[in-house]
Amino acid sequence: MDKYAKKNLSTKQSPESEEARIQSENENRRRTKRNQTPTGEGSQKADTVSLQRLNFRLPRENRLRKRGDFQKVYAKGKRIKGRFMTAFFMPSETSFQRIGITASKKAIGNAVKRNRAKRLLREAFRLSKPDLNKLVTKYDWVLNARGTLLDTKLESALDEFKQIVEKVKEEELKLNKGD
Repeated sequence: MDKYAKKNLSTKQSPESEEARIQSENENRRRTKRNQTPTGEGSQKADTVSLQRLNFRLPRENRLRKRGDFQKVYAKGKRIKGRFMTAFFMPSETSFQRIGITASKKAIGNAVKRNRAKRLLREAFRLSKPDLNKLVTKYDWVLNARGTLLDTKLESALDEFKQIVEKVKEEELKLNKGD
């Protein structure tokens, strides 16, 4: 080291310099809020909005909600037992198909599994609308999930429900020929 540096170099720091720090250009700027779309992503926002407008829910009038409605279908309706579900059905007093779905704790287990089973059955019903519309009579349906439903994908449940609808259609044809 040269003599000048040794003379003028202080080992003591002043109290002001203890808190001194280097400031950056962006230091005082606030962060952008999370709900704001970053620039250049406006098209994604439009896609999100259009997806929010789509409603995949089953309309309220298409659902059996009261215990009495379920009991009536169990008591007066017919039953078709399948591998993944048991379907109860009876002619409806309405002009559209209605559905009720059950998944018992005994058959399925915990709530997460029961909810998944109900979602699968609800979606199978929803995707079967074209087949259901081919039926002459409108029905109230109660679908009971069976334990084997959890080991499958939607396609299996959908195929089985379509087979059940075909059996109901055949039964309708037999009744209409008998008149």
